[in-house]
Amino acid sequence: MFSTARGAATLSLLANLTLVGLKLTVGLAIGSISVLSDAVDSGMDLIGATIALFAVRFAARPADRDHPYGHGKMENVSGIVESLLILLGAGLITFEASRRLIDDTQIGSVELGIVAMSLSLVINIGVSFHLRRVARRTGSLAIEATAWHRTSDIVTSLGVLLGLVMIQFTPWDFLDPAVAIAVAFFIAWTALRLFRRSFVDLIDIRLPDQDENLVREVLRRHAGEYVGYHTLRTRRSGRQREIDFHLVFPRIATIADAHNITDRLEAEIGDVLPDAVTTIHMEPCPIAREECDSRCTLSPTPYCHAREDAGHTKSEEPSG
Repeated sequence: MFSTARGAATLSLLANLTLVGLKLTVGLAIGSISVLSDAVDSGMDLIGATIALFAVRFAARPADRDHPYGHGKMENVSGIVESLLILLGAGLITFEASRRLIDDTQIGSVELGIVAMSLSLVINIGVSFHLRRVARRTGSLAIEATAWHRTSDIVTSLGVLLGLVMIQFTPWDFLDPAVAIAVAFFIAWTALRLFRRSFVDLIDIRLPDQDENLVREVLRRHAGEYVGYHTLRTRRSGRQREIDFHLVFPRIATIADAHNITDRLEAEIGDVLPDAVTTIHMEPCPIAREECDSRCTLSPTPYCHAREDAGHTKSEEPSG
């Protein structure tokens, strides 16, 4: 039930509801700003999980007339919204913790806080591991963002728990707001990482080198079936990778032959890069048809080595 991207988002939502209720109740009961700060963090995660659930459902919609490239970018938008919400929560925690640090406020039953944070830690570790497995299998950015939230929640809960343990055995009540401020800074750092991860895909930055190298390796395996290729472009849209390039064929090649080769390339690229959508523009070699037999047997031509006029780049992998 929870093995799909949608199921994982639902699980995260249910876990957050439980944790927010637990931490708020205990934090208010004992007057601990560090526990309340962790409750605010979980509350931000709750809002983020709700956004992620909506984003996963929206991004899964097929392409339509108004969105011919699909709806994958919604996952990037959700990641940016979540990161801004987390930053807001970090600011609120810092403000309240600083005020309590100045006022030297004491807390009540520390034992109750220790029990609550220990339970929170167990829940977060279990859910985090599950979300990461689902994110790796599905490639969902929204689930990956939610998993990062879980990781930050584990660290913050552990910090709050250690602070409460130290307060229990020492007279250092100032540790409660001090831990809360440390939690706030960690939350802010996590938010900035998530913002960058979501933003770079939203502005169509190219895929990582390792992904592009997989595409080039597929092309190398078929180097004897075309003259060369150029203008390789890549980007990511949600969980979907988009790849396009120009493939140069000799003029004696038939449309059917060229089409069969591009079909094989698209299929093999899809095997090495799941969720890849590959678009290949077929292009004739500049050597005239009547000269093909005498001048070209699919060996590198001057065109394959360099062509940098308008709209073209240097050939990346001539055959031969």
